[in-house]
Amino acid sequence: MPHLPLPKSRRAKIALSSAGLLVVVPAVALVVLMNADWNRAKPWLSARTSEALGRPLVIDGDLSLTWRQPAVTGQRGWRDYLPWPHLQAQSVRMGNPAGITAEPGHPDSARVSQLAFSLNPLALLNKKIVIPELRFDSPAVRLLRGKDGNNNWTFEKQNPDSAWQFELQSVVFSKGTVYLTDGVTNSSMKAEVDTIVDPRYGIAWTVAGTYRGAPVKGSGKAGGVLSLRQQGTPFPLQAEMHSGGTSLAIVGTLTRPTRLAALDVLLKIAGPSMAQLYPLTGVLLPETPPFSAQGRLTGVIKRGGGDWVYDKFSGKVGSSDVEGKMTYSERKPRNFLTGNVHSRLLQFSDLGPLVGADNRASKAQRGARHLQPAGRVLPVETFRTERWTSLDADVRYTADKITRDADLPISQVDTHIVLKDSVLSLNPLNFNIAGGTLVSQIRMDGSGKTVTGGIAAELKASARRMQIKQLFPKLAPLQASVGQINGDAALTATGNSVASLLGNSNGEVKALINGGSVSKLLLEEMGLNIGSVVLAKLAGDKQVRLNCMAADFGVTHGLMQTRQFIVDTQDATLHVNGTVNLENEQLDLTLKPDSKGVRIFSLRSPLYVKGTFSDPDVSVDKGVLALRAGGALALAAVAPFAALLPLVNAGPGEQSECAALLSQAGSKPVAPPPGQQRARQGARPKTGERAIPR
Repeated sequence: MPHLPLPKSRRAKIALSSAGLLVVVPAVALVVLMNADWNRAKPWLSARTSEALGRPLVIDGDLSLTWRQPAVTGQRGWRDYLPWPHLQAQSVRMGNPAGITAEPGHPDSARVSQLAFSLNPLALLNKKIVIPELRFDSPAVRLLRGKDGNNNWTFEKQNPDSAWQFELQSVVFSKGTVYLTDGVTNSSMKAEVDTIVDPRYGIAWTVAGTYRGAPVKGSGKAGGVLSLRQQGTPFPLQAEMHSGGTSLAIVGTLTRPTRLAALDVLLKIAGPSMAQLYPLTGVLLPETPPFSAQGRLTGVIKRGGGDWVYDKFSGKVGSSDVEGKMTYSERKPRNFLTGNVHSRLLQFSDLGPLVGADNRASKAQRGARHLQPAGRVLPVETFRTERWTSLDADVRYTADKITRDADLPISQVDTHIVLKDSVLSLNPLNFNIAGGTLVSQIRMDGSGKTVTGGIAAELKASARRMQIKQLFPKLAPLQASVGQINGDAALTATGNSVASLLGNSNGEVKALINGGSVSKLLLEEMGLNIGSVVLAKLAGDKQVRLNCMAADFGVTHGLMQTRQFIVDTQDATLHVNGTVNLENEQLDLTLKPDSKGVRIFSLRSPLYVKGTFSDPDVSVDKGVLALRAGGALALAAVAPFAALLPLVNAGPGEQSECAALLSQAGSKPVAPPPGQQRARQGARPKTGERAIPR
């Protein structure tokens, strides 16, 4: 039987009833929701939020609800006209996630007097709790991180079996307190936060406590709305921190602060020594004079670590300029520092703190743990190898020119610094100096695998073709000189400071100076206090032509023993024998002069150089009668100088004064017959005459 169509009036009634139902039901539901006691929903809401957060959340006070349309930028869709529930909760507290041990007496990670937030109702259909904005009134937040790296501020899904997810997009602060206890950096700090009226910043804060075990304090400003989205609006940030005499200041932006997804700031740092940045940054840097620098710091935190780049920085270290780029990467088992640093002009004295060779005032300023004892020349300040375990490094450093108080003509410095597994190497450490080169390699093993509580060190160095007149350009008498310096050194040692390393060293040191002039003034310019005292005894401050100086020392347990040491001048030949004790800085040398005339030596008996490096004593053996002019001392046989021949060959050739001297130095010096002594007495050598010991 066919269905008859409904009358039009009946169809209209059904349509009107359906439309009315669609209007009445939401209206009734809205009235019920607005007048309902939402405190009854607290257990359900707390349970769902705790499940999504992975940590307990409890609402102790009242829970109220209002309805608001969401804030929308741009064109609205139909979903944007739906009102969202806006909840206000009084006295809310949140606990810590599993695996985090709360501090005694403080079981909660956060407490707020009032918490206000809106919920996206459509997201609830997908079991998502989406909060576009969370407002805190008078928060007390305790940030905790254990030594294992687990923290209570990362909101990741803690329960993989839970179907609920939590997303917090932004946070608005008001006056409150934030505590930080960090087992990784051994830090404990307290920050006071308050709102301010500022066109760029919304909150101001002060902080005090300890960071990496060192006392710190600081202040700063930040944006009022903290965006936590991955692509959120950059969060403005300005801060100043102080630890002792070290200061650090930043101005810039921070994106997604829960992960430091993108930090981009101008960083200014200054302090009495770069080593004192370690408490603030955790980055191992060498001891330096007072420094300052500024540059752009960018950082990105990734799972398992992060990368920080300090780019286009420039500044001063002592009186030297520095510029370059450094990259710091957090990784296992040690963080990694790489970079390129350049100086246009490096002041020689600024290198002193690297090895503890700076003066007392400089040591006190940078807080050196041990001041140099009175009377000691070699630096005794210990290397802090316990910090070498925290970092690996690969840094290249170059300098165009290096100077000292009096000009020191080093045109270029080039070194490659590598720290790996607590082994520090400078390979190479090269200088272009005075028209020649100084090439060296240094390796210092501070791992403790070979030396308990100390360093196993190796040094290899070679100096070639350094021009004496270029070494001291301000000394006019030397400018006609054509003298050259060549030398080699190879040492191994153990110790924990420059003094102890040299005091336990083994190896050899060889040097050869071909031609030039020598005077007390020159030796003082070279910083050789011992030599200037000796020359003052011999000749006052007269310029004396130096034909050749050849020295060969063997080093055993810090004791330098002369194997060969001869100095040939226009007036005499000096044979030097004895020891230099690097451990106790004691001298025990005997200088036996073989005069070529009466022009310089009024005392022709042996000279004894004793005393210490800082206070040498030069005396004359009064029991030995002075020889007449032209005489010669009966010396022990002189061994061949074969070990010094490579240094001769590095010079201007076989016609050099040293080549001639060493080629004839293999036989005993023999005194001439008495008749000849009388004939030569009072005679002066002819111009250009070169007296070689026979």
